[in-house]
Amino acid sequence: MELHKYNLTSFRLVYVGKKMASKAIVGEKVGMTQVWDEDNSVIPVTVLRIRPNRVVRVKTTERDGYSALQVTFGEKDEQKLTRPEAGHFASNGVDAGVKLVELRLDNVDGYEVGQELTVETLSENLRVDVTSVSKGKGFAGAMKRHGFKGQRASHGAHKVHRKPGAVGQCATPSRIFKGKKLPGRMGNQKTTILNLQVVQADTEKELLLIKGSVPGPNGSTVLIRDAVKGAV
Repeated sequence: MELHKYNLTSFRLVYVGKKMASKAIVGEKVGMTQVWDEDNSVIPVTVLRIRPNRVVRVKTTERDGYSALQVTFGEKDEQKLTRPEAGHFASNGVDAGVKLVELRLDNVDGYEVGQELTVETLSENLRVDVTSVSKGKGFAGAMKRHGFKGQRASHGAHKVHRKPGAVGQCATPSRIFKGKKLPGRMGNQKTTILNLQVVQADTEKELLLIKGSVPGPNGSTVLIRDAVKGAV
């Protein structure tokens, strides 16, 4: 499975493999809280706000080479849109939204432009995969970024306690191999968590409760789809 191609104006979720999504929707992360089950046990949940997703375009394999839904949500002032964006919404007869999101699906039969996808798309006790951009933590050292234990505290160690240690050879190969774990920017990258359980789907309040944590800060855009690997 591979995820790629993300830009500022849209999300594109691409899965390379045999199984694709049969259900997908876009929401916003509200925050975390806790609920209690029938056994009075605490369940930590992430609250996602699922505003109705309006279908802007239906992409088919015959015409576009792959099947997907292009959706939007929320409302945006038309004066704040670029001309291509305004023309795209107007030509399809759909009210302008906050952003455009593309959802890859196995089959788009039965979907049409202008249709709304609500929180009812995902039922309770369903296993889902969630994708979002993780929190950016800025520049971090090797210990924080990769979990290194650091250098020893005595026996000649002088001001190197949190350094990563040797990173390569001198004459051969005279360079550092690509992918070496070094200090650098931490976070702020597209992250997917698999097999999370839907605890509750509230249609009236447009809320979806998912067990466990979800990547990204509060207010970030989250893509939710049925799990590719199923329950574990």
